[in-house]
Parts: sequence; structure tokens; C-alpha cells
Amino acid sequence: MIVRHWMQTNPMTIPSDTLVSEAKRLLSDNNLHALPVVDNGRLRGLVTRANMLRMGHFVLRTQSTDEFNFFVNRVKVRDVMVRNPATVRSDDTMEHCLLKGQELGVAQFPVMDGEEVVGVISANEIFQLAAHCVGAWERRSGVTLAPLKLGPGVLGRIADVAEAAGAVLQAIYPIGRRVKPDDNGFPERTVILRFHAREIGKVVAALAAAGFPVLESTEVRESIM
Repeated sequence: MIVRHWMQTNPMTIPSDTLVSEAKRLLSDNNLHALPVVDNGRLRGLVTRANMLRMGHFVLRTQSTDEFNFFVNRVKVRDVMVRNPATVRSDDTMEHCLLKGQELGVAQFPVMDGEEVVGVISANEIFQLAAHCVGAWERRSGVTLAPLKLGPGVLGRIADVAEAAGAVLQAIYPIGRRVKPDDNGFPERTVILRFHAREIGKVVAALAAAGFPVLESTEVRESIM
């Protein structure tokens, strides 16, 4: 999965001499999480909704009315923006974007194509990606298998067992965080299946009988097949 296919395209940008009050309005009115700051076609900084809200609350608590009015009517984006913000490239993978965001504690990235800002990717897009993976909008049933060693052919056997029991498989994916592989180099992972099935109990029983015990299951009772 490549960033350019998931990012917000044609992002709204602002120049560095924009008033902070105007930046806050643009973020709110357009339901945006971040605004890249661009001068003469070059990325100079980033302002985020979270930073603007924190800053506004701080000023309200600590400053006088005159100082607050100065903040609203005089302070510009260049005075408060994150300078030289972390970025990702449009041809980076989503996996790279996720890891970079986790390592840096960053929830929004301007997306670059060379020196040009071509998009923004934020926690909102990551949420949509996760929702697609678990079939949030497709009403899929699903099971989560107990952790198992993912040697050659294991995922294929799981798929065969589930489909033989009546599952119309939509997705199968292992999850786990840096689990040390065994002596053969095979990592241990929890495996999630998402599928459509008329009787999820048959799928669960078949998987357990084949040596793949189910930790949890979720059933969609309304048939969409």
C-alpha cells in the first residue's frame, strides 16, 4: 500500500504570514487536522489543530484580555508553526509511514513529491485504512486465532479449513509486535480472518479441529451474501 493512494490530495496550504486566528478558522471550517505552511512553493512548516487548541487554551488561562487580543489579531503562523516538519514521500509505503509516525510521535505528515507538497496523511487516513482491513463498512464476520508459528503453508491451510467450512474469505492477516522468531526463523503471530458465512460456528469448530484454536469470534447476523 502506497501513501499516494491513501493521502488527502490537493491539500490546502497557507503562507507563513497568515494570522494564527485565520489558521484556526481554516482548520475548523474545513475539518482539517493539519495545514502545511508553504512560501513560494517550498514547505516551511506545519500547523495542526491540536497545537492550535493547546495554544489557545494556554493563552486564555495565562494572558490578559489585551494580550489575548494581540495573540488573535497580530501573531502569525510563522511565529508558532512546527519548523522543518517530518515528511513522507508520495511513493513511500503505508508501513513506512506508520513506523515513522510511531517512532516520532507524529500524527500528521505533509506528503512530498520532490520539493512539492502533494498531500497530507494523518491519523484519520490511518483509521480509514484500519477500517478497510477489518471490513468495518462491509459487515464481515471474523475470528481471531490463538498465536501460532507461521511456517510455510500455514496461512494457506487456515484458509482452506475456513472455506471448506463455508466461509467466503475476504481477508486473512497476521498481527504481532516484534515477536522473536523460533530457531527455524518462524515468527509467532495472532491471525485474524474476516469473511462472510451463514454459520460462523461451523467455521470456528473446523478451525479448532484442525489445530487452530479461536480466541474470539464476531458474527454478522444479517446475511449480505
